[in-house]
Parts: sequence; structure tokens; C-alpha cells
Amino acid sequence: MSHCLHPSDPAIKGTEPEAALLQEAQQRVDALMGFLGHLMVFVAVNLGLYLLSGLHQSYWTAFPLWGWGLGLAIHGLATLAKLRGPRLRQHLMARELARLRDAAAR
Repeated sequence: MSHCLHPSDPAIKGTEPEAALLQEAQQRVDALMGFLGHLMVFVAVNLGLYLLSGLHQSYWTAFPLWGWGLGLAIHGLATLAKLRGPRLRQHLMARELARLRDAAAR
């Protein structure tokens, strides 16, 4: 059985930066796990609906598939932004500062 560390765990007591990193890692993993759970339910339910509609030769399942698929795509983009957003923002800021410094030096 694995042991999940928590910021109050004695193993990291007194290491504030480590506790902050652990908390950030936990939030990021929670966001990813939330998306993966949504994806699994999406696949299972839509597969079931497709099989059910196939029994009646009525393929109406495109409607919930597209609607829910849009919601899933938005959830995926929000998760990606949460996972990549802070680093992307830092990268864009550094690039913009370099561009502005370059322009000011001319």
C-alpha cells in the first residue's frame, strides 16, 4: 500500500517549500484525475447509448455525444490550462520582456 504525503506529514515537517510543492502537486493531480474520471464516464455512457440505440436501429446518440463531447473538451482545456497555465504565463512574460528590452535598446 502506498503512502500519500500530506503537508502536515512529519516526513516533510519544517520544509515549507516542500509542503507548498506537495500541495501544488496534489491540486494538479486532483485536476487531472477529475478530467480522467469525466472521460471514463463519457466513454462508458456514450458507448452504452450507442449500443442501446443500435438495438432499435435508431442512431440518435449523436446528439448527446456532441453536446457532452463539447463539455468534455471544455473540461479538458480547463484542465490543460490549470496544468500548463502558470508556466505558459511565465514563458510569455519572459518573451515579452525580452522583446521590449530589445526594442528599448535600439
